Order: sequence, then structure tokens, then C-alpha cells
Amino acid sequence: MNRFVAAERALRSAAPHQLLDAVREVLCGRYAAQEVELFMADYGLTVLQPVSAPPHTLAPLSVHTGPAGRAFGAQEPVTEECAGGAARVHLPVTVRGDRLGVLSVTLPSADTAAGCAAELGEVAEALGHEVVVAERDTDLYLQARRKDRLTLAAEMQWQLLPARSCAGPEYALGAQLQPAYAVFGDNFDWCATADHLMLYVTNGMGEGIEASLLTSLGINALRNARRAGIPIADQAALADQAIHAHYRGDAYLSVLLLDLELSTGRLQVVDAGSPQMLRLRDRTVTAVDFDAQLPLGMFEESDYVAQEFTIEPGDRLVFVSDGVHAVAGPGGERYGDRALARAISSTSLVPPAEVPGAVLRELTGHRGGPEPDDDALVVCLDWYGGQPEP
Repeated sequence: MNRFVAAERALRSAAPHQLLDAVREVLCGRYAAQEVELFMADYGLTVLQPVSAPPHTLAPLSVHTGPAGRAFGAQEPVTEECAGGAARVHLPVTVRGDRLGVLSVTLPSADTAAGCAAELGEVAEALGHEVVVAERDTDLYLQARRKDRLTLAAEMQWQLLPARSCAGPEYALGAQLQPAYAVFGDNFDWCATADHLMLYVTNGMGEGIEASLLTSLGINALRNARRAGIPIADQAALADQAIHAHYRGDAYLSVLLLDLELSTGRLQVVDAGSPQMLRLRDRTVTAVDFDAQLPLGMFEESDYVAQEFTIEPGDRLVFVSDGVHAVAGPGGERYGDRALARAISSTSLVPPAEVPGAVLRELTGHRGGPEPDDDALVVCLDWYGGQPEP
């Protein structure tokens, strides 16, 4: 039997919590691997956490440095030399653009590693798909993603999210929340079809559980309308009714809704609140303003109108919550549009999945402290242009 087919079959037949054991057995038996370890990126995208049972856990690895960190950041295999002539290959574990972690495989020699690196990359990809499916039935991989305990509000928010990044032939997306382990109101959601990409960027009012409950109601109301095939203006109206029916105007949800036609770059946009959009084109950052409409749930039966906007191939759109553009430094000075534009421009050569983290690190420097007073959300969308007909 082909080695890769054997690995794929082993993964598909393994119990959800035994995926690493299954892939380790095949790689050791058929690829002469000496060690096989799986590391998951933590919620804050700062470290790669080992998937193992306490107390036999390995030390976390940095996302930003070292061979494993380089493999995760570059999304390419990275080989390092080990004692005795062995070689360790670090392989990105990614599913449709969503970067989950790194699979590290120690082989007898550099020649052995070079000869099977491409095949091992396919094994890592297959493992990633199985991890995503297995998370329905086990907490093992979700537990491995946390280096600290999540607050209950943060737990609710992370379970509501689609992923932290995704990609297709026409686009690539990346997003990140801060503080990752204590976020409560900000959120994002997206959905791709053959023709369209829909994106929501939300900023819920309030704190803690109440903010998380409000956002959960709003996102699920929007999803319910979207899955019924309703245009975004009507999605906003129906979600507005759902939130107002529950809160009677005492709480509301700020949201920016976008519907991108992938073949043309035409956008339908409903701006119902505080999230902002900036466009990076030819190294120039421009704030894009739309007609402000009422946040969802503020008044009964509000009407919403979608505006049209067109982007060009190569454009980068960056969306931020008010916890980014309105954050104050130690002296009270706002972060503001100019500093935000500089941060976005400095990441022009960085892939979209890494842009949110880079912007949030700049924000931490401005704030002068590691913990923000408010949620901070950054979403980055690159549009490459419509693809030619096959």
C-alpha cells in the first residue's frame, strides 16, 4: 500500500482523540520517523502548544522564532539539523487557509527528509482536515490551543467564530481578536460560495457575558437570514428585529456587513455602526466612509440600504473595531487614523493571515501596556481578482 494512502486511512479510522497516535504509528513504521509531534497555535497566536496529555507535555514553541515558528509563518516546510545526523522537518498544518499549527517529524537524515518532505506535507494537510472534524467530538485540540484559561465570555466568542483565516483563488482573509483570552463583544464571521464572499465585522456594546450574549444573538440572526438566501440589507433588518425584540433598545450591535462579488470586485456594504474599513492600494492607505446607518437593535423596525463600492485586483481591505482606532495611549492621545495607516502600510508585504497580529502588536506599543481596556479586532481581506473561466 502507498505510504500516504496508509497514513490517510489510519487518520480516517482513528478515534478523534487518537489522531496523533495514528499518524505517529504510520510515520514511524513507513517513513522511519524517530519522533512525531503536533503543535497547535494558541488563541493569541503567540506560541505553538504541544498536543499531549499532562504531565508528559513538551515546552511550547514560539510562533515568531525558531524553525517551527518559521514553518508556521511562511507556510512552508522548514528542516533543522539534529544530533547524530538526524533531521527534523516542521510542516504547516493548514486547512483551506486556516493555520492550525505545525507537525514536527524527526527523520534519520537530511537526505531522508528531503526525499519525503513533499509527501509529509500532504500527510500534515490530511491531519489538519481530520483535526477540524475531530473537534466536534473531543476537546483535546481545543484544549491544546490555550496557554491560559479563557474567560467564559471569550469561550463563547471563540466558539462563535468561523476560523482565523481562510483563502480561495480570488481572495485571502485573516482576523484576530485581542485580548484573546478575555474578549467579550467584538466578533467576525464570513461565508464563501462560488460567486460571493460575505463578511461581518461586529462590535457589541457592554462587557463580559452580556456583551457575548448580545453578539451571539446578532451573529446567529445574521447567519439565519444569510442561509435563507436573503440580501445583506434584509439580513441587517431581520437581525435588527431579533435584537430589538429581546433587548427593547437597551442593547444594540454595531456591525459592518459586506457582500463581495468575487469575479468583479463589486461590494455591497451596510454600515450599521462603528467598525471602520481602510483600503491599501499601491502602498497608499485610504479610510473608506459609508453612509452611517443605525446599529442593529437600537430602534424597532429600522430600514437598511446597501451601498455599492468597487475594489481592484491587488487591493487590501483592513477592518478595525473602535478598540483599535479609538484606543488611547498613556498620555491620553488616540491611536487615530494616521498611526493606523502607518501600521497597515508597513504590512503591505505580509500575508493577510499575519496582518491582524502585526497591527495589534503596533497597537500594544501605542497603548503602553499588554492588556487593552476594550476589545480590539482586526480583519484583513486581499482580493486578487476574478479567476478566468476553466
